[in-house]
Amino acid sequence: MQTSRPKKYIFLAILVGAVICLWLFLNPYLKQKGSIKGDKEVRAAPVEVTSIQHGPISLRRTFNGTLEAKAEFVVAPKVAGRVERLTANLADTVENGQIVAELDNDEYVQAVAQAQADLAVAKANLVEAETALKISQREFERVKTLKSRGVASESQYDQVMANQSAKRAQLEVAKAQLTRAEAFLEAANIRLGYTKVTANWTGGDTRRVVAERFVDEGQMVSANASLILIVELDPITGIIFVTEKDYARMQPGQTALLSTDAYPGEVFEGRIDRISPVFQKTTRQARVELTIENPGLRLKPGMFIRATVELDSVAEAVIVQEDALAIRDDQTGVFVVNEDKMTVSWRPVQVGIREGKRVQVKDQALSGRVVSLGHQLVDDGSAITIAADVEPKAASDTKAIAK
Repeated sequence: MQTSRPKKYIFLAILVGAVICLWLFLNPYLKQKGSIKGDKEVRAAPVEVTSIQHGPISLRRTFNGTLEAKAEFVVAPKVAGRVERLTANLADTVENGQIVAELDNDEYVQAVAQAQADLAVAKANLVEAETALKISQREFERVKTLKSRGVASESQYDQVMANQSAKRAQLEVAKAQLTRAEAFLEAANIRLGYTKVTANWTGGDTRRVVAERFVDEGQMVSANASLILIVELDPITGIIFVTEKDYARMQPGQTALLSTDAYPGEVFEGRIDRISPVFQKTTRQARVELTIENPGLRLKPGMFIRATVELDSVAEAVIVQEDALAIRDDQTGVFVVNEDKMTVSWRPVQVGIREGKRVQVKDQALSGRVVSLGHQLVDDGSAITIAADVEPKAASDTKAIAK
């Protein structure tokens, strides 16, 4: 028992000595990495930082949409008949007022001939009525003279006067019949003209394109039956739908950059032309129409598009990386690096425009560098070590050792 007790003391002495040596060895390192506050030692937190930038930033949104024709209408005949000839087919270009279809016109030609014959009869009746009126006028003058001489009786005078009035009325009837015959002839000619179906429109370009054909030659069609669909493709209209969040930033005249799968890598320019004043009840979105110049007619209705619109921009903004934003006590802010003390300060900020990973912060006095990685390790006033600052020194030490 007495022999083992000295061995125990020797072991304890060795253990205490080892602890003291370890503390003496690590103490300088710990002082470099931290600070001592009272009796508690605080280690510096390793972080990564990024520089605060100043410059322009823009808020852009990309919307999916589709292309539609600027204008379209269906060409239809005003009369029924058999289609004898179609002069415009699918994808053909047509001029304003061009004849695009012709109907069988035999019946309408016959109607014109009948109207012409009725007009000739009406003209002959007018001549007859004019002659009869002249004769009755001479008879009236003769009897009137005889009556003044006492030769003709009062009844004879009344009779010729009534006859003159009747002939004058017959003349008016003949004139009305002639006017009616002329109107019938004009109507028959108009209906005959309807057998040549033309494409007519007002405004826009004088040349448009046939988008669809609904009938074939030889087919019987009724009045107002659809023959072909004609569309205007230059300019072309893009349709997108926006939510309430972006609606307030939309204004007519804003520029939009468009892309489509049909032409990968190409960008087409358009502008906002019309914004719907109401939201759709089902989707809670509003319709926005874009006008896109399409001189080569490369863009077609029905194509899927992606339209990027610049909703807002700031020419000179304070910008940080999105990774630099942190939340403390439900408040958004950044940790600004105090370069001389190698500590950080908490600065609440108001977030503005976001462009990719770049974020505008509304604090014009903000400058220097901010923590971008390691927010969870620091608080206001925390000591830090910056990884990017240590790496060059470590590299130089490695080269010295190699030498």
